[in-house]
Amino acid sequence: MVYNEIGKTGMKVSNLSFGASSLGGVFHGIREEEGIRAVHTAVDNGINFIDVSPYYGHLKAEMVLGKALKEIPRDKYFLSTKVGRYGKDGVNTWDYSARRATESVYESMERLNVDYIDLINVHDIEFQASLPGGLQKVVDETLPALVELREKGIVKHVGITDLQPENLKWVIEHSESGVVESILNFCHYSLNDTLLVDYLGFFEQHNVGIINASPFSMGLLSQRGAPAWHPAGKDLQRACAKAAAYCQEKGYPIDKLAIQFSTSMNPRIASTLFSSANPQNVLKNIKYVNEPIDEQLVKEVQAIIGDQMFVRWKNS
Repeated sequence: MVYNEIGKTGMKVSNLSFGASSLGGVFHGIREEEGIRAVHTAVDNGINFIDVSPYYGHLKAEMVLGKALKEIPRDKYFLSTKVGRYGKDGVNTWDYSARRATESVYESMERLNVDYIDLINVHDIEFQASLPGGLQKVVDETLPALVELREKGIVKHVGITDLQPENLKWVIEHSESGVVESILNFCHYSLNDTLLVDYLGFFEQHNVGIINASPFSMGLLSQRGAPAWHPAGKDLQRACAKAAAYCQEKGYPIDKLAIQFSTSMNPRIASTLFSSANPQNVLKNIKYVNEPIDEQLVKEVQAIIGDQMFVRWKNS
């Protein structure tokens, strides 16, 4: 495992990190005890950065993770959660107000059984872009509320997340220096899409750390294939399925190539999040990351994906 600093935060995190969305049953149902063991397996094998959100499983992921964290010394991990995106009784909700952001942090700490959060993120800011106040509300209201908590020591660092990197850039450009310390972007540093690379220089210029997520492009880059709900177009799904079949013929699972690519091909990215509630899958992915990547196969797979490289989709 390699450890990199997230920007200028002082947090040296594993290049592979644990995304806790699976603990909320986001992708499929889970057994709680198995999910808890998955967290323990990750930390026991060198992963020291864990990311979650009250939105995942509509609070369930934070509650399950909180049970797991009870048994882990606090100095063994850095913890990230989010504000702005929520859900209840199967209905998704969004609230980027200062008041709700502040309340949400304290509620998350209670569920997670911790007395501080290492990194608090404004979750999927593109949804606020279509709400009254637009992204300016994140700048004027959400972020100042989180900075106030940072000044009190309730949270240590402040970041923003989104699928669309241009939104992350806009908020940083319109915020005071030092407000945003990190960004989390997903599905844009993977085998089929490296758009995030175009923004690395900007983020570095502003001393903003870079976290990548979804190395499997939400299931596109897997032997199982994209789930039925995947928002990607059918042409991209077919191209990725063809690439997966090619990797299978080579005896090199596309899952392995995908996670190796996202964690090893660009050291400017501090960490890549993956999610699994299965301890064996956690161990498998850690093993993959610690093995050398077949760079020739990367070229061949990207050639198969062809004109579907960089094809984007809307968040949902």
